[in-house]
Amino acid sequence: MVASSTPQPLLRMEGITKSYGSVQVLHGVDLSVGRGEVLGLLGENGAGKSTLLNILNGVIPRDTGSIVIDGAPVEFTGPKQAQEAGLAFIHQELSVLPYLSVAENVFLNRLPRRRGAPWLVDWAACHRQAGEILERLSLKIDPRTLVGRLGTAEQELVEIAKALSMNARIITMDEPTASLTESEIERLFTLMRALKADGVSVLYVSHRLDEVGEICDRATILRDGKIVTTVDAKTTDSHALATMMVGRELSELFPKTEHERGRETLRVSNLSNAKLNDVSFTAHAGEILGIAGLVGSGRTELARAVFGADPIGSGEVFVNGEAVTVDSPGTAIRHGIGLVPEDRKLQGAVLPMTNAHNITLARLAKVSRWGQLDRGAERQAAKRLIQDLRVHPSRIEQETGRLSGGNQQKVVLAKWLFAGSDILIVDEPTRGVDVGARAAIHGLLDDLAGQGATIIMISSDLPEVMGMSDRILVMHEGRIAGELAREDFSEEAIVMYASGLRPAASPSPVSGRKPTKEGSKA
Repeated sequence: MVASSTPQPLLRMEGITKSYGSVQVLHGVDLSVGRGEVLGLLGENGAGKSTLLNILNGVIPRDTGSIVIDGAPVEFTGPKQAQEAGLAFIHQELSVLPYLSVAENVFLNRLPRRRGAPWLVDWAACHRQAGEILERLSLKIDPRTLVGRLGTAEQELVEIAKALSMNARIITMDEPTASLTESEIERLFTLMRALKADGVSVLYVSHRLDEVGEICDRATILRDGKIVTTVDAKTTDSHALATMMVGRELSELFPKTEHERGRETLRVSNLSNAKLNDVSFTAHAGEILGIAGLVGSGRTELARAVFGADPIGSGEVFVNGEAVTVDSPGTAIRHGIGLVPEDRKLQGAVLPMTNAHNITLARLAKVSRWGQLDRGAERQAAKRLIQDLRVHPSRIEQETGRLSGGNQQKVVLAKWLFAGSDILIVDEPTRGVDVGARAAIHGLLDDLAGQGATIIMISSDLPEVMGMSDRILVMHEGRIAGELAREDFSEEAIVMYASGLRPAASPSPVSGRKPTKEGSKA
């Protein structure tokens, strides 16, 4: 249902068009945001959201149309002008500088100067003002701390602190909760409600549709570069939003099929290192083993240790019943282990390289002859996998960095299919991808399990990890705090284990013990 009332518009974008060569990506887009309103901007990857937001924030020019802020037409030739007009853009890909302090990042290019000596930075004022903003965010961080020493979630909040320091009237947030825990998300939403009360408007982009209903007032749906509709976010459910985004009725988002569990393919016994403490578990052919837990609980560190990317201090890893030493990713790959990391842009794919190069990168020997890369064999292998995984656009020579997030993830998955990985660890496999691509990736993982692969899926999305897993391990402070069989799945049990608590009538933790053959509670 279309929202019946709209606050007085603070921002109006009218008739916005944009083309790249012969390809038109925005078709006369009209969008308005009320003063003190949180407007959700929804659409699949490739719908035109990023282009529209980049135009609004002065990153790229529009072809035609107008932008009006507080009743006055504006023209931006660059991001600085947009910032001076009261706009702030918090990107999904963090833009903080890791070797500068929190305070320096917050006031980047705007460091306070000493009175009477403007060529000198007033560090006392800088740290004091940054501390006040961090306190407003309930973020207990020393402003002098180097940003590179912070976790991803804290770096995200530093980005928000930077926007607040500019007294922005209109803040664009692109997937701001992708790396945040539930408590951090609630902290962010509390802050957003305070901003609303102060008359600040927020353009909120998220693929987590349940969040849209919780924090947004209205939601505007963009599809194929055109506005489809604007609805009341409070009265429109997630399924209806998803259907409007893709333009068709969605198939089941979690296409989980019951597969016969096969032999034990992976056993980790008493594994410990700087981040992990006495971790033991098994995984089987035909199984999707979910791993849940809060940010910092050790999930990613466990994946990296099993893949040989981080050192193992003590403990053993068995592949197909044989003890193996995984002291490097190359060793893990030779034993049939693949890893789809949580940061596909930095660790999963080499974005300037072509799809063909990325797909064959992990096993170049399969497309080489006499030490030379066989380009024809590489293209043939890549073409087959691109077709099988429905990567779009399907050009094998296209740079992977030019694909949408969901299609980039498919290329990373294709790399491990080409490498012949029987044990595939996927860390946040659908983070930052749209609902259509999410369903496709879920279907692919289910198909791989059906073909006998072992899938270990790490996810912060509880509906995802419960919808796709046969068993779930829950981690807390580097240990496995509990294990749940499918019939025992519940968000409450997972959250309790993840918080270091034990649900009523709960099974014992499995850390240091081998799970039973049938995946029962240990």
